[in-house]
Amino acid sequence: MDIRAIAMGLLFAFLWSSAFTSARIIVADAPPIAISAIRFSLAGLIGIAIARALGQSWRLTPAQWRATLIFGLCQNAIYLGLNFQAMTTVEASLASIIASSMPLIVAFLGWAALREKLSPLATIGLVLGFGGVMVIMWGKISHGVDIFGVMLCIVGAIALAVATLMVRGASSGGNILMVVGLQMFVGAGILLIVSLLFESWEFNWNGKMGAAFVYTLFGPGLLATWIWFSLVSRIGVVKASTFHFLNPFFGVAVAAIVLGEGFGLIDVIGVVVIAAGIFAVQISKQSDTLK
Repeated sequence: MDIRAIAMGLLFAFLWSSAFTSARIIVADAPPIAISAIRFSLAGLIGIAIARALGQSWRLTPAQWRATLIFGLCQNAIYLGLNFQAMTTVEASLASIIASSMPLIVAFLGWAALREKLSPLATIGLVLGFGGVMVIMWGKISHGVDIFGVMLCIVGAIALAVATLMVRGASSGGNILMVVGLQMFVGAGILLIVSLLFESWEFNWNGKMGAAFVYTLFGPGLLATWIWFSLVSRIGVVKASTFHFLNPFFGVAVAAIVLGEGFGLIDVIGVVVIAAGIFAVQISKQSDTLK
């Protein structure tokens, strides 16, 4: 793995993790599903406009179209839509920790649904990772966390795992930025329908909310998604996913600095254990690919 790939991975992990903090700020003054639909619509327009300016084509491969539709549904509509809804009641740090378990869910689904073999190291990693999540969640639940919001985060993480399994198809064949823009529109269309059916469009636009929205649109939205597809195309999904072990650290740190969310010794231990579990699972995958 070269220096450029490492820099891309670190930036992706930070941007991805910071999205929970900016989302928490946004949903305090806007309906969560509606603002998500607006965000994806704008991101899609910008992404496609830049892609066309760079000479990228609308003509995607069949695998790219399938992956674009599934990625747009799973990541944008389900994962991000549910997380924005959950942010109205769940702390950003807890949501980021649950979402960070995605590589563990991918490994578990591979074993349970696809009959993939787990090495002893991967098995230990799964036990450690899920154990760390349960420790943190148990502590939060004992302090009155919203269970429904937590369940939304869990369903979202599962959806993100499914999207990740499809990312190979989206990153092959070029036109990466065009794929990013198009999958934004998939999420926007679905969430717009849901919002019109169930939400009241009442916004309290202000400087803080506007800044968080712009950051989320260009940072975790367009830039992070483009970096992820580019990184997967450069080093493969297995190596790229290794950077997810940094997400618990970044997620908790950003929430603490920006929002002032507190965390105790149990939370710190849980984050370290989760990161160790994710790292073990990803290292075991890399070892398997070398055999």
